[in-house]
Amino acid sequence: MAIITSRKHAQTRFNQHVSTVLSAMLLPLAAQAASATPAETDTSANVTKAGQHTLQEVKVTGSKENEFKADKAASAKYTQPLVDTPQTITVIKRELIDQQGAVTLTEALRNAPGVGAFFLGENGSTNTGDAIYMRGFDTSSSIYVDGARDLGSISRDLFNIEQIDVLKGSAGTDSGRSSPTGSVNLSSKQANMDDATYGSLTVGSGSQKRVTADVNRAISAEHGSAFRLNVLAQDSGSVGRDEVKNKRWAVAPSFAFGLKTPTRLYLNYLHVQQDNVPDGGVPTLGLPGYSSSDIKRPYITTAPMVDPHNFYGSASDFDQVTADMLTARVEHDVSAAVKLVNTTRYGKTAQHYLLTAFMGSAANLLTPSATDLSTWTLARSTRTLKDQENEILTNQTNVTAELDLGGVKNTLLGGLELTSEKQNTWGNSGTGTLAAANLYHPNPNDPVTGLNLVRNGVFTRGATSTVSAYVFDTIKLTPQWQLNAGVRVDHYATDYSAASLSTAAANPTLPVGTLVPTNLNVDGNLLNWKIGGLYKPTAESSVYASYSTSKQPPGGSNFALSASASSAANPKFDPQETTNIEIGTKWDLLKEKLSFTAAIYDTNISNEVVQNLADLLYYQTGEKSVQGLELGVTGAISRNWLVSAGYSRMNTKVESGPKVTASGINNLAYAPKQAFTLWTSYQLPFGLKLGGGARFVDALLRGTDGAIGTPAKTDAYWVVDAMASYPLSKNIDLQLNLYNLADTVYVAAINKSGYRYTPGTPRSASLTANIKF
Repeated sequence: MAIITSRKHAQTRFNQHVSTVLSAMLLPLAAQAASATPAETDTSANVTKAGQHTLQEVKVTGSKENEFKADKAASAKYTQPLVDTPQTITVIKRELIDQQGAVTLTEALRNAPGVGAFFLGENGSTNTGDAIYMRGFDTSSSIYVDGARDLGSISRDLFNIEQIDVLKGSAGTDSGRSSPTGSVNLSSKQANMDDATYGSLTVGSGSQKRVTADVNRAISAEHGSAFRLNVLAQDSGSVGRDEVKNKRWAVAPSFAFGLKTPTRLYLNYLHVQQDNVPDGGVPTLGLPGYSSSDIKRPYITTAPMVDPHNFYGSASDFDQVTADMLTARVEHDVSAAVKLVNTTRYGKTAQHYLLTAFMGSAANLLTPSATDLSTWTLARSTRTLKDQENEILTNQTNVTAELDLGGVKNTLLGGLELTSEKQNTWGNSGTGTLAAANLYHPNPNDPVTGLNLVRNGVFTRGATSTVSAYVFDTIKLTPQWQLNAGVRVDHYATDYSAASLSTAAANPTLPVGTLVPTNLNVDGNLLNWKIGGLYKPTAESSVYASYSTSKQPPGGSNFALSASASSAANPKFDPQETTNIEIGTKWDLLKEKLSFTAAIYDTNISNEVVQNLADLLYYQTGEKSVQGLELGVTGAISRNWLVSAGYSRMNTKVESGPKVTASGINNLAYAPKQAFTLWTSYQLPFGLKLGGGARFVDALLRGTDGAIGTPAKTDAYWVVDAMASYPLSKNIDLQLNLYNLADTVYVAAINKSGYRYTPGTPRSASLTANIKF
């Protein structure tokens, strides 16, 4: 039981950190807000806040920026405005995030239709953090912060994020090895020359307690140096889920030098600590589509659902995360037409995770009495553990030049990227065991025997080094015609080593428990490219067609290789290849305040490694396709009326290879056929702002692994939310958020076997006090 004692001490230290941060953040904010007078001038016009509203809203001049619509993507590789970029890019700005009260990346991505954490994990394993699926494929390894890959299966808080760019379609030319269907880039807040302070305090359902602060100060007006500090503390439960906890604190200082000179330096640091209780989900018993796989116990088919609040884990479960990220960026204006940017990033994320898992199979579900449900128990089959560390060191150099070549305007961007990524995972003994849980009334305080976590010599170590060179060009042939092209070459080398414990079946000549080493490596080159043609009917619109590619080599997403002939991670296989064709149009309407986008696309994924059911070996003959339509409207309908809406429709198919859904339908799993998202807000003349929205997610087909009797899909659902905010004074406003007004019961995610699911968040509320001066 040593781990429990240690955990209590760690919990006490963590609580002390949170209390210190809460006190340090709230007292100065409250004092200054209380001393502010109505006659004071607001100087915070251009600073975006860490909490619930942007400071532009309190500008005394009355001019108001369009707070939902972005003009450009944050990545330097997109040199043109969004209306002139031949690709579907959804930009989620800070104001939209704040109005909805979103605090994590997964929550914010609800504004991108068809994107979400739909997959709970395989068998007894549970996905953690931002396990994002986009257009039917896992995109969690293609998440970036300020253009650099962000590793680790953690939940990313948005307290220090300015905007989120969701790039849909093949992104290999932009990012190198990547998911077939897109990527997500988060842009960090930066220091600037405006003095402003903002703080927020949120309380709500599920014992939510959260406080943030964002302080920006100009250090030197003459040379343009500034300092910004964002801090966060949160101690919350999970609405509708017993025992689950989300506790974290974070600090993010940022320095800027030379903002008024041709050479500018930005230094950013981020430190995050999380001490959570993870959620393993609840049994799917009683859900639509569930039936007994035991012919001797047909009564299980009609058994009632378990309470979705139930927690089937243990009080000793934990998910501890420590993340550090240090970034230095230098910008130099060589001339009015040439700009040089160099970015260096070092990041390290450690996650230690223990979760009590279960599988609701017939063998694990005991029913001593067919009629007395209080006797039914569910075996907690295993305790899953992750002891992992991710590390990245990267340097990117970009040169952007505006050139006139033969009378044709060109915007060129060339770059060189050097990246080293490492992932170390250690095995642990002594995870402990628990007795079976009462199915309808589980007790998280059931005793755990044999709990004494010790690293046992088992490990995996993966490292990938990449050297990349790329060039992009936007050629403006005429005021109406534009050509966009890009090419990228990556040389990658992955080294993998591991040690596993021998078993009698796998290693009959070795004593059971002997460490068996594995050493593998793979290297190669990836060539990706894209091209797009664009026609502008007006200066504020475009019609375009584009073609792009991406590739993912074995081990490219998780650094793991295998020598087994039946493994998809075998380095003998070629990279997975993806092509994407897109035809679309973009229009900036109402004096460029409102954007409308529409696109159709055809994505083809080949070189998929699939299993031949005859010999059970793997061959590179698989092919999948995704065709779809996406629509979007974002911006201001009038001065005080903002809207963000999107619709997606996907037709997915396995073109070659075995079907991948439990239903036998030839679609991809975890790819909702239709999805819709809407959020709108209106500010009344006397200051009251009203907002609300709805989102629709179509049925999700789960994957297949041979499980019988579990739901093959989830039902489609609608969720409606609302918001109201009102300024009590120039310096304080209150915001009320109401979620799931109809208290819709729905499945947010389901695992591959269909034994477990994550319940959707029930009706809930949060109240936020925003302080600004």
